[in-house]
Amino acid sequence: MKTIDELLSEGVAGKRVFVRADLNVPLDGTTITDDGRIRAVLPTVKALADAGARVIVASHLGRPKGAPDPAFSLAPVAARLGELLGADVAFAEDTVGPSARSTVAGFADGQVAVIENLRFNAGETSKDDSERDAFADQLAGLADVYVGDGFGAVHRKHASVFDLPKRLPHYAGYLIATEVGVLKKLTDDVQRPYVVALGGAKVSDKLAVIDQLLGKADRLLIGGGMAYTFLKAKGHEVGISLLQEDQIPAVKEYIERAEKNGVELVLPVDVLVSPEFPDLKTKAPANPTTVAADAIPADQEGLDIGPETRKLYASKLADAATVFWNGPMGVFEHPDYAEGTKAVAQALVDAPGFTVVGGGDSAAAVRTLGFDEKAFGHISTGGGASLEYLEGKTLPGLAALED
Repeated sequence: MKTIDELLSEGVAGKRVFVRADLNVPLDGTTITDDGRIRAVLPTVKALADAGARVIVASHLGRPKGAPDPAFSLAPVAARLGELLGADVAFAEDTVGPSARSTVAGFADGQVAVIENLRFNAGETSKDDSERDAFADQLAGLADVYVGDGFGAVHRKHASVFDLPKRLPHYAGYLIATEVGVLKKLTDDVQRPYVVALGGAKVSDKLAVIDQLLGKADRLLIGGGMAYTFLKAKGHEVGISLLQEDQIPAVKEYIERAEKNGVELVLPVDVLVSPEFPDLKTKAPANPTTVAADAIPADQEGLDIGPETRKLYASKLADAATVFWNGPMGVFEHPDYAEGTKAVAQALVDAPGFTVVGGGDSAAAVRTLGFDEKAFGHISTGGGASLEYLEGKTLPGLAALED
């Protein structure tokens, strides 16, 4: 995989460089609530612009249905990118149409532009190879060189991620190079003890990575909504907690395999419960009750790990040489259910080894809860991509850059 440093050494002044970024930021209307993914691509964009490239930044945002939708416009992102760069950033109001073509045609060396949401064109996400090819051909007409730096999208076989690099000289940006380097530390020559903390809503989203980790990790800490399927598999009452009944057989098999392989599988010993889900808009007090994990009332829902579990998980992370964390421990968006996620984040900060926050809600939680990002070894920009890499899958976007 050739990197951006090789591209810069070859010279990029006057060249049109297409940077496939991941600018899929959360929005409240037109207000960006977390600009972490924009800041993550800054080193690549700035290095190219400073070297005189004509930089075309492209990304998806949200899940529009293959047609323009103002709710998913990248216009606010272009404005924020300009603020962070301290320079004017042009915005094309389409992807490959008249606005994009005229914007690129009017470029000067060192200028940066953002084109509109790639998913406004059905060819971006199409499963029809010919439809994706046609869109990739149009995108290729805008540029001379391709730089892949949207790690959060490399597990998608989309036109701008998989097909476009085949049409242009292609390089990995700084973010992708960093992300891949970090993931290799989690898969090759891992420093031990290796502890993995997994949370989030659905156990089905994590089964494949758990399957891989049962042969690699020393300890697995389970929290979030997925923990209740594990507790049910152990024979415990989970009330009205989030539960995937169809996954219980697989979970039982993993519990048995963990014991056989000598992997310490750690489940909550107490949880915070309530008869109803909290109001995340008003943040009205929820007044949860703490109960033992094997004594959840039939009419109650588990919404966070309890205080004893927080202490337990912190102790299991205290000597870790390598940590990977993906998924919150509870409904961290509400202050009454944020303490479990906060405790795990703090344990990562305190851990002596290399700590990785695996993107998605975990990364959002770190920022929402006020942690210094520099206190962690690495905060990934791609939760789904990180998990699929750890599962051992071939990621289309990385494969395209390696050709």
